Amino acid sequence: MKAMILAAGEGSRLRPLTLTRPKPMVPMGDRPLLAHTIAWLKRYGITEIGINLHYKPEVITEYFGNGADLGVRLVYSYEPEILGTAGGAKALEGFLDETFVVVYGDLLTALDLDAVAAAHRERQAQVTVVLYRVPNPWECGLVETDATGRITRFVEKPPKDQVFTDLANAGVYIMEPGVLARVPAGRFYDFGHDLFPQLLAEGVTMIGYPTEQYLLDIGNHEKYNQAQRDLAEGRVV
Repeated sequence: MKAMILAAGEGSRLRPLTLTRPKPMVPMGDRPLLAHTIAWLKRYGITEIGINLHYKPEVITEYFGNGADLGVRLVYSYEPEILGTAGGAKALEGFLDETFVVVYGDLLTALDLDAVAAAHRERQAQVTVVLYRVPNPWECGLVETDATGRITRFVEKPPKDQVFTDLANAGVYIMEPGVLARVPAGRFYDFGHDLFPQLLAEGVTMIGYPTEQYLLDIGNHEKYNQAQRDLAEGRVV
């Protein structure tokens, strides 16, 4: 498998940490968050990694270069204007020419990626979405599945009175390259808002993979501080 890390965002909710660096480069223990993500992917044998860039891209490229020092190959995609999550993947369509993992650049995780990939292959899915339970589902992208695990509905941040599950999109996907053919090139397009509902309407096989393993999106200072504590306590490496 190959991988794509979504790293184009500015991370305004983490200011002032992100005034001089992109969000995936915030310090996490003794190295940037993005270094943890790359090490996690490499742990599962993934060494071909694409990264989309927009905000202060030189901070990432100067730190990691081509990835050789970490034993991986990094391919960068520069976005003068943000293309969204799916649009960012579309820009790397030529690189993502086999089954690939997408991971959000603000995620710290100890997820067993081999287990997710095995479920993806076994179900012959075109898209597998990792899911986790959240205490505040109205703030998240929610996913409903049937008894077989097949995804039946996506709703992005519903009002509190319309919450139907506490299973949320964790920001880790396994995908087959053909799904990118449905993404328009050169314009903003989002996985949760745009592509996934489109695939659902077309009857494309998408499955949910619920997990209780460590997943934390570092979107604000509270989560950032929690991640630092979890690292110090060995909950994640």
